[in-house]
Amino acid sequence: MKGLLGKKVGMTHLYAESGEQIPVTVVEAGPCTVIKAISKAEDGTGYNALQLGFGSRKKKNVSKPVLGQFKGTELAENPPATIREIRLADAPEQEKGDVLTAEIFEKDEYVDVVGWTKGRGFQGVVKRWNFGGGRASHGGDWTRKPGSIGMCEFPGKVYKGRKMPGHMGNVRRTVQNLQIVQVRGEDNLLLIKGAIPGPNGRDVIIRKAIKK
Repeated sequence: MKGLLGKKVGMTHLYAESGEQIPVTVVEAGPCTVIKAISKAEDGTGYNALQLGFGSRKKKNVSKPVLGQFKGTELAENPPATIREIRLADAPEQEKGDVLTAEIFEKDEYVDVVGWTKGRGFQGVVKRWNFGGGRASHGGDWTRKPGSIGMCEFPGKVYKGRKMPGHMGNVRRTVQNLQIVQVRGEDNLLLIKGAIPGPNGRDVIIRKAIKK
């Protein structure tokens, strides 16, 4: 298993040699610095992983415990904006301080992309759960309302999991088996066929597809 942190840039399209138009999502993948290499055998953690850092932010905005993780690397003076762990099937070959770029992936390789959907704020049941709503005539007056949600005497409560108004969006989603159409190593860009969740500029995780 291999993976990178990145950022969704936007969507565009390419043309194949056959003339077919291919919709692609442009992802800025890396460079990612290895903050910690976790080995199940050596660290006793129970899993193998790489802890990666991506992007940058001001040192004054980072707490001292987080800065302590970057000792011995260039990140001590230029800390990353995003830190994530990528699980691995085998013990990692990389070491602390190594830099991974988009070139770890190849053209026509299949990847899984993890993103966070666009936030929709507080929404009612019609938009959030596709409720049909009530009638608009004959004194209905409950066109977009959820209707009855519970019982009176027994059991006297609202069951958990009831579809109600509330916060919508901004949840983690994984899109599997997306094909890499181009790898532009000099620009740290991956052009991935299809769409991935989230707005432009949002962080994503790109990892080798588990099943193709």
